[in-house]
Amino acid sequence: MANSPHSVLVVEDNADLQNLLTINLTDDGYIVHKAENGIAALDLYRNRKPDLIILDIMLPKLDGFDVCREIRREDKITPILMLTAKAEEIDKVLGLELGADDYMTKPFSIREFLARVKAIFRRMSANKNERQSKSEILEFDRLCIDTGKRKVTLNKKLIDLTSKEYELLTLFFKNPGKAFSRDELLTSVWGYSYEGYSHTVNSHINRLRTKIEADPSEPHYIRTVWGVGYRFADKEESKQHA
Repeated sequence: MANSPHSVLVVEDNADLQNLLTINLTDDGYIVHKAENGIAALDLYRNRKPDLIILDIMLPKLDGFDVCREIRREDKITPILMLTAKAEEIDKVLGLELGADDYMTKPFSIREFLARVKAIFRRMSANKNERQSKSEILEFDRLCIDTGKRKVTLNKKLIDLTSKEYELLTLFFKNPGKAFSRDELLTSVWGYSYEGYSHTVNSHINRLRTKIEADPSEPHYIRTVWGVGYRFADKEESKQHA
């Protein structure tokens, strides 16, 4: 662990699971804050400013969706890892659309959970180093990325992106024409690749398309490569689109 331990807010109303997560996170050197309901979660988030939020969906007083929505109104950066029940496929999609960075399906192994947390913090460190390095202005057609400010504009208008949407777009920008599999995108942007989590990539791509494409059903920038994954338009396609 680093000299200054990362802090994690665990929002879970199941006492047994909350204690299990807390014990294992503490053993790994993290500072843990705990909340049993959505109202307490927002209070702790605003007062403690955790580095990571572990957020269950089914919570008393204020559910996880509303908590996620409120946090994202104030903060686009702090990662949110949502916990969902196995049968709640629609919950995964909605959580990601509201700005959650990732999800884990219950029941999950503690080993995988801790690996996911470590991957999140590795990505945070890499992003911080990138911001501290020389900033770049990346341009493609009417899209522009300022890597120093982590800002994206389309037709000179600011586009509101979540942290993962920004990282996906930047990766595509720097690799025009290259086809990425979903596993490659998970590894590059989320820092891990586990079977069954390609939905995370699909949901973020769909959300990103609604923000940058004139017609998301006929995307110009982020194109589907059937049987593989996705790729960004290349320079030749940019000329054709001009």
